[in-house]
Amino acid sequence: MNTQQQKIESVIVGLGTTGLSVVRHLASQQRIFVVVDSRENPPGAKELQHDYSNVEYHFGDFDSPWLIQSDQLIVNPGIAIATPEIQQAKQAGAQLIGDIELFFQGVQNNLESKPVIAITGSNGKTTVTSLIELMAKKSGIDVGMGGNIGTAALDLLNNDNTELFILELSSYQLETTPSLQTLAAVILNVSEDHLDRYNNDLEEYAQAKAVIYDNCEHIIYNREDAYSQRFATQAAGDKAIVSFGLNEPEIGHYGVSQKDGKDWLAKGNELLMPCDEVKLPGLHNIA
Repeated sequence: MNTQQQKIESVIVGLGTTGLSVVRHLASQQRIFVVVDSRENPPGAKELQHDYSNVEYHFGDFDSPWLIQSDQLIVNPGIAIATPEIQQAKQAGAQLIGDIELFFQGVQNNLESKPVIAITGSNGKTTVTSLIELMAKKSGIDVGMGGNIGTAALDLLNNDNTELFILELSSYQLETTPSLQTLAAVILNVSEDHLDRYNNDLEEYAQAKAVIYDNCEHIIYNREDAYSQRFATQAAGDKAIVSFGLNEPEIGHYGVSQKDGKDWLAKGNELLMPCDEVKLPGLHNIA
């Protein structure tokens, strides 16, 4: 690829596992792109140089003219979009997206669009994502699980047999995913975490997670978490909505009920199973 002769369509900002997945994805589409990383020898550099020797790159800093020449920056979630060089590119007209945005574009472009379940939260999202994957597999569903854990989201698109995608998403990934569309989404909870990326502003951090509810068919929220409940209520409209918590549930919602001195997982007034039969210890796992 000669970027002297062809306009750069995209700049991948940050390599590593996620950046390499973007490289593979764009290369498969024969897109014109380059890679920039502030590290002298970022993870994935050898693979890039060996497997994609025609792809140009700039390592060592973000001081590259490519950033303001490109129409699109695909920003690794580990890099703050507030980085001055990225903001300069945005002001010059570049679109800022992430690998999850490319994933959703890929799903939507598929004539047989597959459903996506998205999970975010300050705590517990890896456990919940893994449990949903296990339940789907036990139900005989061919499932692809990844995103913030496991397989990079774009690599999940390589399996044509996948019937359901399950994504764990961080606030960083949600910041750069305007095309988010899911069958179901949940904010498990919001607590002080990663505030260095959000000017120590918990509300700003929480708002980054709130977008997960914008384009989902089914909203699931934690009625014992103020942020989760507020964002779910704001986004509800005519969407299906259901809550969970450790208290007594209303009809159609999930919680914990008591019968004969024992705690039960329940949906409304329907008892599902005794809590002491849940093999994962701790009230957080009951929730």
